[in-house]
Amino acid sequence: MNKNRFATMLTIAAGLIFLFAVPGPARADSAPDGAMQTPTPTSPGPLPKNDSLPDVFAGLNYTDDQSAEIAKIRHGMEVRKDVVERDHKLTQDQKDAMILGYAHLENGEIYKVLTPEQRRQVQHRLLARRAADQAAQKKQSPAN
Repeated sequence: MNKNRFATMLTIAAGLIFLFAVPGPARADSAPDGAMQTPTPTSPGPLPKNDSLPDVFAGLNYTDDQSAEIAKIRHGMEVRKDVVERDHKLTQDQKDAMILGYAHLENGEIYKVLTPEQRRQVQHRLLARRAADQAAQKKQSPAN
C-alpha cells in the first residue's frame, strides 16, 4: 500500500512538473486571445518620405571626383533602401523610419565629400530652412 501511495504521489508530482514546464500550448487556451500579445507602439505621425526632404546639395558645383563619389554613395543607399522596401517582416512605419535614416546617412556621407566652401553653403541652406520651419510653426501655434 505504501508503494502504491508513493507511486501515485510521484506520478502527480511528475505531472505537475511537466504541466508547468510546458510553455504555451497547455496554458494558451485558457488566456484570452489578446492577453499574451504585446501592443505595438504607434508612431507620432507619418514620417516624411525622402522625396519630400529638400535637397540642400542641389546647385553645388562638384568636381569629377566628387561627382563619382556622390554617385557611389547614392547607389549604395538606393540598394539599401530597396532591401528595406522588399522586407515583408517590417511594418510600413518601420520601413519609413529606416528609409529616412538611410537618407540622413546618405546626406552625412555626401557632406564629408564636400569642400569647406560647399559645406558653408549647405550650412547656410540648413539654417535658412530651420528658420523657415520655425516661422511656420509660430504661425500655426495659437497665441497665448
